[in-house]
Amino acid sequence: MTRHASVWEAGSDKKHATPSGKRTRRTAPPRARQANPDVVLVLIYVGAVAATARCWASLSSVVGAVDWLAWAGRLSGLLAGYACAILLALMARIPILDRGVGTDRLARWHATGGRWTITLSLAHMTFVIAAHSVESGLYAGTIHLLANGEGVWEATIGLVLLIGVAVVSARGIRRLMRYEIWHYLHFFTYIAVFAAFAHQLTGPDFADGGLGRLLWLTLYVGVAAALLWCRFLSPVRRALRHRLRITEIRWESPTVISVYLSGAYLNELGAEPGQFFRWRFLAPGMWWTANPYSLSAPVNPRYLRITVKAVGDHSRALTRLRPGTRVVAEGPYGALTAARRRSERVLLIGGGVGISPLRTLFETLPGKITLVYMARRDEDLVLRDELDAIAARRGATVLYTLDESRVVPLTGRALRVLVPGLAEHDVYICGPTGMTMAARNALRRAGVPSRRIHLECFDF
Repeated sequence: MTRHASVWEAGSDKKHATPSGKRTRRTAPPRARQANPDVVLVLIYVGAVAATARCWASLSSVVGAVDWLAWAGRLSGLLAGYACAILLALMARIPILDRGVGTDRLARWHATGGRWTITLSLAHMTFVIAAHSVESGLYAGTIHLLANGEGVWEATIGLVLLIGVAVVSARGIRRLMRYEIWHYLHFFTYIAVFAAFAHQLTGPDFADGGLGRLLWLTLYVGVAAALLWCRFLSPVRRALRHRLRITEIRWESPTVISVYLSGAYLNELGAEPGQFFRWRFLAPGMWWTANPYSLSAPVNPRYLRITVKAVGDHSRALTRLRPGTRVVAEGPYGALTAARRRSERVLLIGGGVGISPLRTLFETLPGKITLVYMARRDEDLVLRDELDAIAARRGATVLYTLDESRVVPLTGRALRVLVPGLAEHDVYICGPTGMTMAARNALRRAGVPSRRIHLECFDF
């Protein structure tokens, strides 16, 4: 492994040049409210207890096999219905959740919630069928349930759709699909959940109306409103407000481009260094999909910039776009921001084009900053001139590590040599999944606490 280290003295704070050569001062975005992940989890669990309170209160009256099976079906059905609402809320892109919990963590919670939702739904179906079978026989009980159960067919269709989404989300199958197709198949989750909603209201906890039914309706209406606003109406409103257009596409290396965008009221976007948007380019063949790309320069009143490696269908198509192409930006998203920092000393570890969000943090984070930038070849070190200039301006440290093999070897010992006092640093990581996981493991072996390791993965 080859190492190039650059340590620079502090210089004057310069203004940032726009693509046209003009200079402009950046304005710091307002700090948005953020949710604490632990508090969010507690609220989810409290909600589950509240949703099943009447069911638990009736436990003392349960006698006999039929009653026990029916009660188990009732409990699993309530939990499955509650999990459905939480499943959608986690991916509604609610700003306070996304900024505080983090997009990648919400995605992991969503995946875990999906598995629990399917498991509880299957358990509900099994217990209910078993209760009818014990009472009337398997064949007669099942026929009676299908013929007379309210919303049973809708709930069954919803369960089948949920299982289908889970199948295409399996790692092996997902890798065979284009991101855009995988993304849009997840819209069947909405159909599945709301197809089963009418069936949920027929249960003993809600059929008689009252406060329980009102709260359940409020939960689902609230989630539907959040989805409608955050995922559909808000992006349209922002598109009309900011009127983003491509102004320039600049090659940073043989495989990496920077896309510069201009628009109106950019200082109102509220994007913090380290965050990303989902970009929808209104060009033939691209308007129907929105892909996540991080900002590679802090937001300023004149332009936005993303830096992209042209490796997939969507990213390669970006290289063929022309200035003037209109763009819709959904966001900002992500929690890889200064809000996670607890120490005055910060280490940034980037790999490949994963340098994009770290470049913005390298420029804006206060304190003593060290950047380790890993790549296979020297030409893969994109934005190097900018990083050197930032290091010179603020007296920071930037280290370039090159390795011609496919994987840069990362060890706790090597990181301790590169960065003295490593255990007292906050560490931000962004890059290919393999590098990110290797860096996290090496940091843990080097004695860095998990709470000081901050990363977000877009491979979800």
